[in-house]
Amino acid sequence: MAAEGLDEIDYGILHLLQQNARGMTPVDMADQLPVTDTTIRNRIERLEDDGIIDGYVPIINYEAAGFPIRLQFSCTAPTEAREEVAERALDLPNIVKVDEMLSARENIRVLAVANSTEEVNTITSRLDELPLTIERENLLRQQRVRPFNHFGENVIREE
Repeated sequence: MAAEGLDEIDYGILHLLQQNARGMTPVDMADQLPVTDTTIRNRIERLEDDGIIDGYVPIINYEAAGFPIRLQFSCTAPTEAREEVAERALDLPNIVKVDEMLSARENIRVLAVANSTEEVNTITSRLDELPLTIERENLLRQQRVRPFNHFGENVIREE
């Protein structure tokens, strides 16, 4: 079901941007969608203005960038302070992502990167200073991401 104001072209644009936002130009998109590159530029601007596209974030290979250790912490924060605790956690060095969960337990997930066990200890100590409890700490081996396949995949003309 389409969100109000979005059509198949908008969803096609979202699908293509999820695949490769940096390498996909409006001209490239026009080759795969039944509209012109000018229309695509206008649609992207509208999607940004409407807050549907909220930014373009690169997918970083932290290991290649010198941070071979990726840790995922499952934490519990008081539900009334969950949002504030999540923001404070995100402000800590080496923290690259924080997810707020709608649950009473393990309601904060934190992703951190480090290049040594000493840094891991520092990250853990800094998290311990926040009003939360670290329930679990896991080394992240591999992360896989793919585009949400209901965003206009049926509109895309494969090259």
